[in-house]
Amino acid sequence: MMARGPGGGGPMRGGFGAMAPPAQAKDLGKTLKELIARLKPERARIVLAAVLASAGVAFTVLGPRILGNATNVIFNGVVGKALPATMTKAQEIAYLQAHGQGQLASMLSGMSVVPGVGIVFNSLGQTLGEAALVYLLGAAFSWMQGYLMAGVAQRTMYVMRRDVEEKLARLPLQYFDSHPHGDTLSRVTNDIDNLTTTIQQGLSQLLTSMLTILGVLAMMLLISPILAAISLVTVPASVVVTILIARRSQRQFAAQWEWTGTLNGHVEEMHTGHALVQVYGRRRPEVERFRRYNQRMYDASYRAQFLSGIIQPAMQFLANLNYVVIAAFGGYRVASGAMTLGDVQAFIMYSRQFTMPITQIASQMNLLQSGLASAERVFEFLHAGEEEPDVAVAGNLAPTRGGVVLEHVSFRYDPSKPLIDDFNLEVRPGETIAFVGPTGAGKTTVVNLLMRFYEIDGGHILLDGIDSRDLSRDQLRRAFGMVLQDTWLFGGTIRDNIAYGRDGASDDEIIAAATAAYVDKFVRTLPDGYKTVLDEEASNISSGQRQLLTIARAFLADPSILILDEATSNVDTRTEVLIQEAMSRLRQGRTSFVIAHRLSTIRNADSIVVMDHGHIVEQGSHEELLRRRGFYYQLYNSQFTEALAEAG
Repeated sequence: MMARGPGGGGPMRGGFGAMAPPAQAKDLGKTLKELIARLKPERARIVLAAVLASAGVAFTVLGPRILGNATNVIFNGVVGKALPATMTKAQEIAYLQAHGQGQLASMLSGMSVVPGVGIVFNSLGQTLGEAALVYLLGAAFSWMQGYLMAGVAQRTMYVMRRDVEEKLARLPLQYFDSHPHGDTLSRVTNDIDNLTTTIQQGLSQLLTSMLTILGVLAMMLLISPILAAISLVTVPASVVVTILIARRSQRQFAAQWEWTGTLNGHVEEMHTGHALVQVYGRRRPEVERFRRYNQRMYDASYRAQFLSGIIQPAMQFLANLNYVVIAAFGGYRVASGAMTLGDVQAFIMYSRQFTMPITQIASQMNLLQSGLASAERVFEFLHAGEEEPDVAVAGNLAPTRGGVVLEHVSFRYDPSKPLIDDFNLEVRPGETIAFVGPTGAGKTTVVNLLMRFYEIDGGHILLDGIDSRDLSRDQLRRAFGMVLQDTWLFGGTIRDNIAYGRDGASDDEIIAAATAAYVDKFVRTLPDGYKTVLDEEASNISSGQRQLLTIARAFLADPSILILDEATSNVDTRTEVLIQEAMSRLRQGRTSFVIAHRLSTIRNADSIVVMDHGHIVEQGSHEELLRRRGFYYQLYNSQFTEALAEAG
């Protein structure tokens, strides 16, 4: 990658493992407000879903009361059949009271019994039909509500993924230099997926559960205010238990997702550099580092899941206590004639329905907490500082000749550490300028400033007399072509990778660029030619061939300014000679900036800029600098000294 911190290593030279979980709890209130704001465009559908959910809950809540009536029909029929048909209900009650059976008389007085008449099956069938109908309607409305909420969740996340992609394009390169790649990927993939699940399942469950609690509570009060009061005693206990456990588990969920990002970053880093890890014998230390990260993620995940997982058993325990009290007190009320058996049955069903949504909300707490932790990580990414907005540009002012002037340019990655100060350089169109110097001299930084990957702190950079800050970044960067030491190819055909240099390029233009870069010959030896599909790492071709493809891409782009970062470092000697010749032709009529590591490759440069600690210490042609016997002379000869030492 081109854009790095001082010396090419970047601020994150410590690796991906420099990240630790947050020491403090997250601001869940702020996150929830932002999430609600994200859902505002869907408020009409959410309202409709709430209406459908209300209808579904209303029909579902009616079911137990109707089933209670069916139970009364059966129980009344059984009792009525057992009573003599020669007596009326009042006579039977009086008879029982006269014979010391007042309890039975009280129970009978609370029943709709006709002595001698058994179960009325027509009435029973009608009642059961009503129950089936209300449950069917309840299920239909719930299905429609779920369908709507699924759309709400997916559309909201569609917009969020789009915003994340657009955010990636607006972030300065400094963000990627200072944030682990794996953690960034985790935020834009894993965290968004987790948030999608939370909205689709959690929001729908919350809506239905709260409506169910209200509907069931109304029916319980209608049947028996006394039993309803007993049931409500468990609500404060349930809320207290849920809050106490949720507070503890939320911190663990936040840590879990932070360590997920850290672990992803480490895995990505080790996968990318797998060969070097093996070569340098670092497999065991890296496995140990993975083990530490994995252990920390395991610890956080275990605590989060355990704490959130004990909510449901606690709620179930309270619900069972409530059930025992209602069954005992309800049975007594039936025996005393204050309630019917069907009412008690309905109330018990309602008590289950009342505690069930509380239990469901409790069981969803781990999902909700995990989703909010992920939402906060995504919002943190979306709120990250962006590049300064482009100025409004009238017309096409993109530079075309390639003249570059740097006037009194200053720049620092860290305000407390000077890097480039009062840097001046004038490059005429068509000149080849080579930057040389030790690591950390600022060579790559100058190129990053030219392309506005970083903004200068002071001075001016002019392209064809136009201040680069008066151009949009797109206009500015269209003038540049880049061939880097680290090749970048994407999964696709060879043709697509070359055509990436210019939109709308014809096959003839692509083949011409490939021929100029000595790509055409080896491509035609492949079974599928230009249609050969490269995998993600382009491992099905050699490193030299990968470099040749990036050079062909630069040929096709036909820029006015070239940036070459030791572009021939990954090719063999014979191919290097061919590439140098091709580069010589490519540089004709174009301004070229070459970041040189092997000084022997830039002897023919029009001017060599020797840098040290962000300053130009020498400048001139290869022969001129050697005659001065200064800093460049020492750098140039040190290469041969090192080579002789290695040979010895």
